[in-house]
Amino acid sequence: MASNVDSQAPTPQEDLEDRKSEHMLNDYQEDNKQLEDPPSEKAQSWNSDPDVFPDGGFKAWLCIAGGFCTVFSSFGWVNCIGVFQDYYQANQLSSYSSSEVAWIPSMESFVLFFFGLFSGKLADSYGPRWPLLFGTVLHVFGLMMVSLSKEYYQIFLAQAIVSGVGTSFLFYPTIAAAGSWFKRHRALAFGIMVSGSSLGGVVLPIMVQHLIVDVGFGWAMRITAFLILGLLIFGNLAVKSRLQPVRKPFAIKDYFAPFLEIPFLLLAIGSFFVYLGAFLPFNFIIVQAKSASVPTDLPNYLVPIINAASIFGRIFPAHLGDRYGVFNVCIIFTLFSGIISLALWLPASSTAPIIVFAVLYGFASGLTLAIIPALVASISDIQKLGFRVGTLYAFSSFGALFGSPIAGAIVTRQDGGYDGLKIFGGISLIAGGIFIILSRVILVGPGLLVKK
Repeated sequence: MASNVDSQAPTPQEDLEDRKSEHMLNDYQEDNKQLEDPPSEKAQSWNSDPDVFPDGGFKAWLCIAGGFCTVFSSFGWVNCIGVFQDYYQANQLSSYSSSEVAWIPSMESFVLFFFGLFSGKLADSYGPRWPLLFGTVLHVFGLMMVSLSKEYYQIFLAQAIVSGVGTSFLFYPTIAAAGSWFKRHRALAFGIMVSGSSLGGVVLPIMVQHLIVDVGFGWAMRITAFLILGLLIFGNLAVKSRLQPVRKPFAIKDYFAPFLEIPFLLLAIGSFFVYLGAFLPFNFIIVQAKSASVPTDLPNYLVPIINAASIFGRIFPAHLGDRYGVFNVCIIFTLFSGIISLALWLPASSTAPIIVFAVLYGFASGLTLAIIPALVASISDIQKLGFRVGTLYAFSSFGALFGSPIAGAIVTRQDGGYDGLKIFGGISLIAGGIFIILSRVILVGPGLLVKK
């Protein structure tokens, strides 16, 4: 019996082999674990680390697609306000001067930019969901109220204030959310997303003008509001931030802190001058073309032409920004916008040069207006991007507020002439470009070949 037990016991050699096998198995499992860990660690890192960006993937591009719809509905709507400058002067508000009517579109632009102070802060603290939902309700409600408005104050409150605040709560949370997904291709991603504003500026003015003729002003506004509502439903579902929101207590001094950074301050001043002059062609090219005896049907298509050209300006040059530096590309296109305003639009008094200007200006200004958030992102903590973009735009918003009324007053002072308006716009853009150059010099020095 003892011999049977002894025969079943493992020999020293067998025991050694068993331990070797167990050791090899443990090494194999450990090697596999090491091979499997990096992807999961990488996925975990870009979900939690603000400095690690996926720069692509389904969720990132879904956010850009949703952002395209929210920007189409917000900034794209503001881009077609030149149609209303012309329509209100000829219809409901015909008893008011050009400068008085211009306060409606300029206030709408101002509110879009200024309320970025609050919508950007809310997006950083609570994520994009609630600001986007609030903006959707306000924007659609405001447009519905415009459809019922007859008096100046009614149109002003509904379109410039209620709808304008709504567009602000749609725009900045989208910018902040999209910025959390991209770094290396951020300018291109922003360009694709913000091109929604250009497409909106093409589709919406043509649609509104045809609907006004077919179904009247009231139903034109309601149909547009329903279209925007459908796009915003998708935008609300698709736009998500990669990072968890970081809630911080509200402090007034936080809004002034970025301006203590000299590059940010100079960039903000440059943006102010850009927005002082950049929207003047959008707002006045229709009435200016009609005064230049351009054929009757063409002026109504000039704003869509500008916006169509800006689609290409927002996407293709933005890729150059990722490669050669967002500051470098922005400076070139901003100065070019100002130069053609003086060299091409100023002497234009017939159909051909006005169309050429509309195409070139749309292309150049499209890049300038789209890439500014990427400039802010390049000098900001990504977790404060919504707040810092909102702060810069709030400062710049006073340029958008005063630009059109000043231009309208210049036109009135010149008895309907537009030369002073064109000079004012061109010089404002060139001044903006100069301040952005100074910001770049503070950051990287005067070297022309330095990427920034």
